[in-house]
Amino acid sequence: MKTAKQWFDEYAVSHQNKTNQIVHFICVPIIFFSVIGLLMSIPTLPIENTLKIYNPLVENWAVVIGILISFFYLRLGFWYFLEMILVLLLCIIGNFWLGNNVQLLYASICIFIVGWIGQFWGHKIEGKKPSFAKDLQFLLIGPLWVIQKIGKKEKTK
Repeated sequence: MKTAKQWFDEYAVSHQNKTNQIVHFICVPIIFFSVIGLLMSIPTLPIENTLKIYNPLVENWAVVIGILISFFYLRLGFWYFLEMILVLLLCIIGNFWLGNNVQLLYASICIFIVGWIGQFWGHKIEGKKPSFAKDLQFLLIGPLWVIQKIGKKEKTK
């Protein structure tokens, strides 16, 4: 298992251009947000409980997948895990709000497409392939790299 620093260093290789970095600061979070929205759009059956209450903030596929990917972040470090749990919770709450105001599935699809157009445009400017073309785990590193980069915790070359 690579360390967080190894992941960040390898990710940074194809994210040197300032324009591409700015694009990633915008597009990576909106893609992550839209994926959470897409997962929340998958119909679920309410969990049976004695009160017969359905809680859409908890009973959705984003929570299930979020729990699974959280183990990846936990292996990188406890603080990375906490940061991504916070991001995940904010995305779930944001998508819950969005879904109460518009059709969540269609909004998430539109956000997802716009985000990926931006990503590929940024990599065209960079002149390098996206990191996930080498290893799909970089799709999980991207959001964490953005947090670290914005927080100035992790310097990239």
